[in-house]
Amino acid sequence: MRKPLQRTAAAAIASLALVLVAPLAALAKDYGKQGTPIKLTIGYQPYYTQAWSAVIQKEMELWKKYLPAGSTVEWEIGLQGAIVGNAMLADKNDIGYMGDMPTIVAISKQSVRELRMVAVLGLANDQCSVFLSRNEAQDFKSPEEAVKWWSGKRVAVAKGSCTDRSGQETMRKFGIKPEQYLNQNIEVQTSNFKAGRLDGSIMWEPTASKIVMEGIAKRIGDTKMIGKPDGGFMAMQYELIKQRPDVVKGWLEAELDANLFWAKPENYMKVVEMAHKNTQGFSKEVLWMSMAGKYPKVMGGGDVRNIMYYGINDDVRNMMRDQVAFLHEIKVLPMAELPKELVDSSWTDEILKQRGLKVPLAKIEAQDPAKYPGGKIQLPASWRE
Repeated sequence: MRKPLQRTAAAAIASLALVLVAPLAALAKDYGKQGTPIKLTIGYQPYYTQAWSAVIQKEMELWKKYLPAGSTVEWEIGLQGAIVGNAMLADKNDIGYMGDMPTIVAISKQSVRELRMVAVLGLANDQCSVFLSRNEAQDFKSPEEAVKWWSGKRVAVAKGSCTDRSGQETMRKFGIKPEQYLNQNIEVQTSNFKAGRLDGSIMWEPTASKIVMEGIAKRIGDTKMIGKPDGGFMAMQYELIKQRPDVVKGWLEAELDANLFWAKPENYMKVVEMAHKNTQGFSKEVLWMSMAGKYPKVMGGGDVRNIMYYGINDDVRNMMRDQVAFLHEIKVLPMAELPKELVDSSWTDEILKQRGLKVPLAKIEAQDPAKYPGGKIQLPASWRE
């Protein structure tokens, strides 16, 4: 099973390389002189809960406090991290908010365009990888028992994403051999659950909570089973870093403000309302559940939904090392280790020191659905304490 899975995953991630026809020589963008107004284009993912610090930045315009007067920001939605990564490699996005896999792939393409990972959106066990089964599956006693049921079944992930990595790690650990391991985006997965053509899948939030809360599929676990979290990162164009350190520092100051705002439980609902404004087809109840809702342990739930790192410490570097090793194994990356300079912690280190803060900043604690501030949440029939 391993070789076909690896080939398909590699082909999926290779879509990132479609932009590689443009030589690195692509003329370096002129970002202007320090202190002058700048126009930035930001690739962000309102349909990825862990990346909502960008939504906070957009709606609260926190960057206006730190960027030169007269600066402007254009926001471009990416439905998946690979789309944002492609846009950065094509020099269409100056800053990108992505999951771990797309970030690593994008910054590794130094022969195309020089990018750097400069900040962390968070590390978590169930923001990028939520394990699901069809509703007709029996009630399982534990997440481990549930995923073992996948053997001989039809299972789908978005190949090359963090869901693929966690899926393959889980199958390896528990000796799971599905009948089919399919490459499907989360919209196709949702349709196939409805049509009865899928037995299991792994999705990211908030879509995972959406199909669970709407009774389309059952939640059965997350990456706590393999003891390896997923993460979200921020990447920047290296030319921006070289030419405009004032802008880089300013943006990251604003990003820290967004994180600190989000970290306060009294602001959770405000963040949900911002996310609701930036998405379509998601209720506030679903968005709140994806960010702060506490799922039962039998469904893989835990006490923490996201750890807000912002800065880059050994936890982050070790997680990235595991991810790079996986991508190298499936022949997506030619290197087994990323060059150290591609992960630049100097900016967040300096800002945290100046503010007297440490990594990680805070945790998004899981909340009982009964505490939802917008009223009563209708729980699905699959809910089991």
